[in-house]
Amino acid sequence: MDANLAFDALADPIRREILGVLAAEDECSAGAIADRITSVGRSAVSMHLKVLRVAGLVSERREGRFRFYSIDSAGSARDVLSLLHNVFRAGLQSVGGAVPDDELDGRRAVHNPGTP
Repeated sequence: MDANLAFDALADPIRREILGVLAAEDECSAGAIADRITSVGRSAVSMHLKVLRVAGLVSERREGRFRFYSIDSAGSARDVLSLLHNVFRAGLQSVGGAVPDDELDGRRAVHNPGTP
């Protein structure tokens, strides 16, 4: 994984918005994504999709003259999530027993507001 490339791609708010659309829809055509991203034009959305694809965060599938995009769960997206998980896990462990083990493992403990 080229972490710098992936994080550079994630630094742009439009690209994060595109990833949000793809996370909600699984797969979308470039046109459908452009319809949802109203702050920039279609050509800019296309350019942002290319950056995300080159960074390994999204994959592209062509069907005729249409291009469909989805989050690339086998690419940098998985690697970025794994890296962030490890970084935050290490940080949380360094504060001692302040965080329950089940939360460190990615599970959230159910908190009852009436109990400590």
